[in-house]
Amino acid sequence: MVRVEDKRRQTVLITGCSAGGIGSALAEAFHKRNLHVFATSRSPSKMSHLENLPNMTLLELDVTSASSIASAVVTVMAETGGKLDYLINNSGQALVRPALDTDLEQAKGIFDVNLWGMAAVTQAFAPLVIAAKGTIVNNSGLLAVMNMPWNAFHAASKAAVKTYSETLRLEMAPLGVKVVTLMTGAVGTRLFANCADSELPVDSLYTSASKEIDDMAAGSLLANHVTASVYAKRVVNDVMKGASGMVWRGKFATTDWFLGTFFPAWFTEWGLKNGSGLSKISTRPRRVPEEYIEH
Repeated sequence: MVRVEDKRRQTVLITGCSAGGIGSALAEAFHKRNLHVFATSRSPSKMSHLENLPNMTLLELDVTSASSIASAVVTVMAETGGKLDYLINNSGQALVRPALDTDLEQAKGIFDVNLWGMAAVTQAFAPLVIAAKGTIVNNSGLLAVMNMPWNAFHAASKAAVKTYSETLRLEMAPLGVKVVTLMTGAVGTRLFANCADSELPVDSLYTSASKEIDDMAAGSLLANHVTASVYAKRVVNDVMKGASGMVWRGKFATTDWFLGTFFPAWFTEWGLKNGSGLSKISTRPRRVPEEYIEH
């Protein structure tokens, strides 16, 4: 609980704070800056490493559940008097799979967490952030601006987050609220630990690239990274200094900003294709699904 003597302490709520992730590192970094932190996760047991820190409140929050979000809002309002200085939308899921081989219900699930969950949490907590004239931080990423093979739906969700967040920035400005879009590069986390099975269907056109796809699903994109703690410290510094708009942090973030700004798309795509397994792909007839065959 926020004690009486802590009433002037700034507050932050962070989604997706399971151990080993960016949210957890952000919770610890904000805590070190003397904020009261509301760390949230769909599974509170995954935040047990934070439970003994003072000025740290652990909340169960499933960003895809309206009732879970509403319950979290009630708790935060009661403890803060109706104000929230920082809302950090960090929850996210990855999906590595060729676009043609992706189950669309699974793809919609990625959007439910990465985009719609973020939007739902933002709408619910907006009155508290507006009351504090605070800041909303939305975690997008480099895939929002990179055409990375085998990441079509994950990247599309992050591109949607970028557009949503940058538009929200314009709409919240008259209300005295800043909006930050985190263009996150490679950070050492467990993002891909819960990545859906990348095993390809037997009739996939991309079987010859299965090793590269499996490697990517296992986290090869994060092989060269900055630590979550270093990333979090830099992001918290940015946010508390009043940043607004796109902030590029994490390994390769500055490089990709430079390439995307000053080089043609084909140059970046040439680099992304290397090692993806695309060069192994050759066209061959794809088996027509049984349901489309007339008997």
